[in-house]
Amino acid sequence: MKSVELAKAYDPKSFEERIYEMWRLEGLFQPKIDKRKKPFTIVIPPPNVTGALHLGHALDNCLQDIQIRYRRMKGIPTLWLPGTDHAGIATQNVVERKLRKEGRNRETMGREAFIEETWKVASEHRAFIDNQLARIGSSLDWSRERFTLDEGLSKAVREVFVRLYERDLIYRGEYLVNWCPSCGTALSDDEVEHEDEPGSLWYIWYELVDGPCPECPNGKIEIATSRPETLLGDTAVAAHPDDKRYRSIIGKKVHLPLTERIIPIIEDSYVDPEFGTGLVKITPAHDPNDFLVGQRHGLENINILNPDATLSDAVPEKYRGLNVLDARKAVLADLEAQSLLKSEEKIVHAIGHCYRCHSAVEPYLSRQWFVRMKPLADKALKAWQDGDVVFFPKKWEHTYRHWLENIRDWCISRQLWWGHRIPVFYCIDCGTMMVCREDPTVCTHCGSSNIYQDEDVLDTWFSSWLWPFSTLGWPEDTEDLRYFYPTSALVTGYDIIFFWVARMIMAGMEFTGQSPF
Repeated sequence: MKSVELAKAYDPKSFEERIYEMWRLEGLFQPKIDKRKKPFTIVIPPPNVTGALHLGHALDNCLQDIQIRYRRMKGIPTLWLPGTDHAGIATQNVVERKLRKEGRNRETMGREAFIEETWKVASEHRAFIDNQLARIGSSLDWSRERFTLDEGLSKAVREVFVRLYERDLIYRGEYLVNWCPSCGTALSDDEVEHEDEPGSLWYIWYELVDGPCPECPNGKIEIATSRPETLLGDTAVAAHPDDKRYRSIIGKKVHLPLTERIIPIIEDSYVDPEFGTGLVKITPAHDPNDFLVGQRHGLENINILNPDATLSDAVPEKYRGLNVLDARKAVLADLEAQSLLKSEEKIVHAIGHCYRCHSAVEPYLSRQWFVRMKPLADKALKAWQDGDVVFFPKKWEHTYRHWLENIRDWCISRQLWWGHRIPVFYCIDCGTMMVCREDPTVCTHCGSSNIYQDEDVLDTWFSSWLWPFSTLGWPEDTEDLRYFYPTSALVTGYDIIFFWVARMIMAGMEFTGQSPF
């Protein structure tokens, strides 16, 4: 018998790709639907089409593959469904950086050309990611591969938007949102990362219109703020109702420094008597708590920022067009010149940053689309309480419960071009707003063809939260959906329990009546 000489070094390229391709062509990863057997299903957490997979992806997919191959070898119909996420903000940032290097920008290209360019980048990254998954031997059913912007998932996204609107769970309103000046879009609360940074607390004098009084013999009140430039948007000063120090000045008015405006002194239980002097400036358009105070007291919302975080025409002319930090320096210099800056105290405070580009986030008054979350959160919370959802390790269920019990409405509109465009149309002639499953050609109210679609796109998580059932064909009643849903397990990182896991459970309960895993 002729001997075979083995290679001295292991060379995976010589056979791994060939063997994997053989498995794939023979359909060994494709389960057969057998209604006599209960299937085992995992939908892959879809990686973003922004680049390459890293070691964290390799670990996560290895853990999934272990479960999948084990069940498959036991003869269980086993589906591991692959796919990728279009990743709105992240992918648009990648493409815009690429364009800048080439001396181009999306504004001069126009929307259609930019989206076409983004599709090219996304397709290249999808192919690279798919190849990486194949190279590590992931036994995925490639015949069922999905993408969050493919035709079927786009239909599911649109159906969900319309249904939520019809159920009064989606609304449009002018609210304070987290605004990323660099990305030029609103962010949900969960897309803001807070980090402790050194800063200052400045103590500023506001002069009483009526002059000195027994409680304020110098005719001034003292305000503490870490953002002195925002005083240009103040519409009130507030004290706590139980703070005896300021009872006699409630209802009086003060001159707003550096402006020609006069604002009232009000009382509100939001104020912490222990913070600073116990008096706080109220800037409804640039602080989430102040926004709520403003709503309670009917205060004016003065937006002092432009979308690029420069100061707007709502401020005195000398500050217009300055960025936030330059405006802060100018305001402090002018306060000092007018003897209205009392002192400065060094502090450490939490600053919000965009989770994608890491720019500082500004509270910004803007007209956006929101989902009412409490009715959805209540169903997801009950699913966990009833044992339909189980976390491993168990400690992470506390993160899940805390987020659902303290949930706020979800800002779902993004000022981007890449993503699912909001399915809302407006009639220029009569002002009618139409929320549609199909693109209209004329206004449903007056018949005019002079209509246009909302410019914004949906938060990328608005498609991701449908992933367990939209990938199986929902809203159609498909054989895959009936057999493989709900899925059996989800293997993912703890850091997206609120971003993704909780929202998937909410969506599953709302649209299928079942927890998705």
